[in-house]
Amino acid sequence: MKKLIYVFLSIFMIGMIKSQTKMNEPVKKKILFVVTSHDKKGNTGESTGYYLGEVAHPWEVLHKAGYEIDFVSPKGGTPPVDGFDLKDPVNKKFWENKEYKSKIDHSLTPSQVIPENYAAIFYAGGHGAMWDFADNTALASIASKIYENGGIVAGVCHGPAGLVNIKLNNGKYLVDGKKINAFTNEEEAEVKLTNVVPFLLEDQLKERGAQFEKSKPWQNHVVNDQRVITGQNPQSAKSVCEEIVKELKK
Repeated sequence: MKKLIYVFLSIFMIGMIKSQTKMNEPVKKKILFVVTSHDKKGNTGESTGYYLGEVAHPWEVLHKAGYEIDFVSPKGGTPPVDGFDLKDPVNKKFWENKEYKSKIDHSLTPSQVIPENYAAIFYAGGHGAMWDFADNTALASIASKIYENGGIVAGVCHGPAGLVNIKLNNGKYLVDGKKINAFTNEEEAEVKLTNVVPFLLEDQLKERGAQFEKSKPWQNHVVNDQRVITGQNPQSAKSVCEEIVKELKK
């Protein structure tokens, strides 16, 4: 009888220890990806949307690091896609992942997002972002809350259009006084859309007080300043999220 009691107590104590260990393990918060709902480049008749590589490559980095990703778009539902290249193996891997393909095809609306659930918000690029990111006050509010909670605000290429009107509790713009980069005036000129986009992203960020950094067109350039992480172009997408992982580990 004593032996049975001893065995029972031993099993009970092991269970308690395992339970405590799980309780003490840090819970990894999720990452929120913002993708555009806009599908036309001004009056050109050309289609646009979120740039697939600027979602797929960041997704792969963060997914491998163990983070769950949710998607939000200004209108919710299935966002338009641009840069659809499945010869890129990472793009193909993302597009054929049933769980995440379903998630992006059923993106949340801003009103469905609970900011406290996220450790970071990442604005993916694609020219569509120039039309529906900057003036979306609901998205700006989500990003501000995530940042004020100690989280990260990030973006790549045209994604930082979502940063231009984010204000903090102190009344200042998020980018004011911080090193920032994004799609440059030179790159916009090279794709011949300078007079099509509603504003030039580089100029707008500078107007908001950003210390704009840049490399030559199409070079990988990423900057991290006080938990705001930005990348210049599609070539920078993977590096932005590698930097997010580093920052989250601090």
